[in-house]
Amino acid sequence: MCFLLVILRAALQHAVREDELPRNVARNVELSMGTKREIEPLTAKEGRQLLAAARDNRLWAAYELAVRIGLRRGELLGLRWSDVDLHEGILTVRQALQRVGGELLIVAPKTQRSARRVALPAECVTALRAQRAQQIVDKKAAGANWKGTGQGLVFTTKNGTPIEPRNLNRSFEALCARAAVRKVRFHDLRHTCASLLHEQGADARMIMEVLGHSSIRVTMDIYTFVRLESQRSAFDRVGDALRGDGNGPSDDDGANGALSAV
Repeated sequence: MCFLLVILRAALQHAVREDELPRNVARNVELSMGTKREIEPLTAKEGRQLLAAARDNRLWAAYELAVRIGLRRGELLGLRWSDVDLHEGILTVRQALQRVGGELLIVAPKTQRSARRVALPAECVTALRAQRAQQIVDKKAAGANWKGTGQGLVFTTKNGTPIEPRNLNRSFEALCARAAVRKVRFHDLRHTCASLLHEQGADARMIMEVLGHSSIRVTMDIYTFVRLESQRSAFDRVGDALRGDGNGPSDDDGANGALSAV
């Protein structure tokens, strides 16, 4: 419905510019967003448990990148070694791998802002070096059966073929069980990255750039998740302020301690 509304607005706006209509009646129409799925990112403790359990997983580096810099599933599976500079510690998102019409295809990033450069944390660099070493071992073991193409993908099967997105989901479900963390979607690792950045003081602009959102509104509406613990902490601070220190009326009191008229 949102897509149809965009098309209708554009068509009517063209008619307005051509003086065929006096105004665009669809311009101020807003569609209900429906019921949003509740977002419950992993906590920092759960994130540590997950990454610790992933250390001996073939996709360890993928989980590090998802949790620490918030790459989407398709961006991970479409990542090439030519997009990674391990010496400088920089990763560039240029493409994604998706199943389209029953076929695995390399596609452009989701939006224009999705194509981005991200600084790599040291842990991600370490995991990617391990992934490169593992891939070299896989290629030698596969020998003539190695089916790797010239794409140079970072994450491949033991035979060098692209990884099916659904298989990454299955691997993640098994990892959650092994790490004893809540069962969440793989995409929730992206929410986890944003939430942890927010909790550590990163501003919305930086989070938007790291995750490649189309606008800062997306970042503010979806990803700056406030945990119940943070709410309680804030309420406690408000309670402290309301109790005061017992040394007399606060600045908001009147001259005799009575509330001033407003």
